[in-house]
Amino acid sequence: MAQFECTEHMESFLRELPKCEHHVHLEGTLEPSLLFKLAKRNNITLPESFPKSVEECTDRYNRFADLQDFLDHYYIGMSVLITENDFYDLAMDYFAKAHSDGCHHSEVFFDPQGHVERNIDIDTVIQGFHRACKDANSKYGTTNKLIMCLLRHLPAENGLQTIHSASKYYEDGIIHGLGLDSSEKPFPPELFTECYAHIKTNYPGIGLTAHAGEEGDHTFVSTSLDLLQVSRIDHGVNSHQNEELMKRLATQETLLSLCPLSNVKLQVVKDVAELPIAKFFEMNVPFSINSDDPAYFGGYILDNYKAVHTRFGFTMEQWKVIAINGIKGSWCDDDRKQELFELVEVVYKKYAVTIDA
Repeated sequence: MAQFECTEHMESFLRELPKCEHHVHLEGTLEPSLLFKLAKRNNITLPESFPKSVEECTDRYNRFADLQDFLDHYYIGMSVLITENDFYDLAMDYFAKAHSDGCHHSEVFFDPQGHVERNIDIDTVIQGFHRACKDANSKYGTTNKLIMCLLRHLPAENGLQTIHSASKYYEDGIIHGLGLDSSEKPFPPELFTECYAHIKTNYPGIGLTAHAGEEGDHTFVSTSLDLLQVSRIDHGVNSHQNEELMKRLATQETLLSLCPLSNVKLQVVKDVAELPIAKFFEMNVPFSINSDDPAYFGGYILDNYKAVHTRFGFTMEQWKVIAINGIKGSWCDDDRKQELFELVEVVYKKYAVTIDA
């Protein structure tokens, strides 16, 4: 429950504060309205058990029992994505919402295996998303990067094949990272060591990250760091279970991409207030705040910022630190980081001076 007020002044500050999003699945931004529109456009008949309207869909999304319940609906939703324009429209809708929330840099996940197994060519997926990244940059001035995720419930051999299929996009700098998502248990990080080693060997400049420590305990985080050699951890909320791991994350400046509203919707915690966010802050573990699958979890990036504020009551100075850590942990170049650092300072001074006055 909310313990602190998010005043009009604070909400304006949080909206303008330059944000970087590191944990959002493009397929998870498929709003019910677009889902039904694309189903009609592509003559897709949804399963009988699936909600029949936008309203029913929205209501059902408020009642996920756990991660698997969500994933069952998530993969059905993906079935409406067929053409390059479908993937383009999906991504552009996200970029428009992110821009309105004050997000200046997005590093977005996508799951090609979920489409290839439906006989959608991987080129169709990537080209649609890449075109949207370019157009969002032109339209909104944002920078955007694609991170290809492997589905951990599929065999690692399938993941390696997917990496080979996307090789030209890694070589051309169109895909900037490799991630690992889907059900954490019973699919530990070590199953994908070969996949990550292949990327590290052949494309050493590519960013590596992995979902860990959401369903799994703190050892999933340690194993991802040790065996997959990731430089970032997605979720990572269970890192707080081990003091040494917390110190390691702080010392190595390993960014955790936290997703507060997602953690509530998927029953990781009952309320955002239960998350170890204050402990991460106190122990200098860098983190960013993200939306994960906002169409399903009821909140984009600003909604997550506001939810955190009403539970933890961070000061503007503390929010400034969070924003700066998000920039530092991003995979954009140094010039872009410097631009964002300077913009954070401008926004901070604008609002802090108003309060002081």
